[in-house]
Amino acid sequence: MPPPRSAIALQLFPLFLKLQGRRCLVVGAGPVSEGKIAGLLESGAKVQVIAPKATPQILEWQKEKKLGLTKRHFRPSDLEKVFLVVAATDSPRVHRAIYREARKRNVLCNIVDVPPLCDFYYPAVVRRGQLQIAISTAGASPFLARRLREELETTFGPEYAAWLRHLARERQKILAKKIPTGERLKKLKKHASAEAFSDFLRHKSAQALSRKKS
Repeated sequence: MPPPRSAIALQLFPLFLKLQGRRCLVVGAGPVSEGKIAGLLESGAKVQVIAPKATPQILEWQKEKKLGLTKRHFRPSDLEKVFLVVAATDSPRVHRAIYREARKRNVLCNIVDVPPLCDFYYPAVVRRGQLQIAISTAGASPFLARRLREELETTFGPEYAAWLRHLARERQKILAKKIPTGERLKKLKKHASAEAFSDFLRHKSAQALSRKKS
C-alpha cells in the first residue's frame, strides 16, 4: 500500500521568475494581499487587483497608478491573458473556483496558506541588492523558513549589496578583455572568493576612515 500523499516529500523546482511587464492578478485586497502585491510591484509586474473593498495602502497604490483595482467579486474572465494569480480571500469556495479556472487556462496559481491549491509557493527571502537567497519548506513549515531567513540575514549583511555591485563592474571589465576562457573563469572565481570579499571590506573601511579624517 503506497504512503499517504501528505507523507510523500514534495520536490519543488527552484527558480526566479522575470515578471517585468507581465500581467499578474491578485484576488483579495486585505492586509495579507498587501505583502504579495508589494513583491509583485517590486518585480515590475503589471498588477490588477479584484476585491469588493481594499486596505488604505492598496487604495494608495491605486491612486499612485501603481496597480489597477476593480471593486467587485472575482469572475473567471478576470484570468484572461494573466501570467499568474494570487488569491487571499475569506472564501474557500472562491479559492477553489480560482484554482480550477487557473488550471484550465494554464495560469500559475497561489492560494495563500492553502498548499494543495498552489502551483508555486512564496519563499522566505534574504535580499541584499541584487543578491537574493530564497528558502522554501514546500509549505511544510513557513515558520522554519522564516527562522532560517533571519539567521541568514545576520550572515549576509548589507555590505553584500555593495560588493555585488563591485563584482558586476569587475565582471564587465574581465568579459571585455580578449583572454582565454580558462583564464577568464579563473579571474571571475578569484573576484568572488572569500579573500576578495575581505579585501573589499578592508578597502571600504579605509575609505570611510579617510573621509572622517578629511
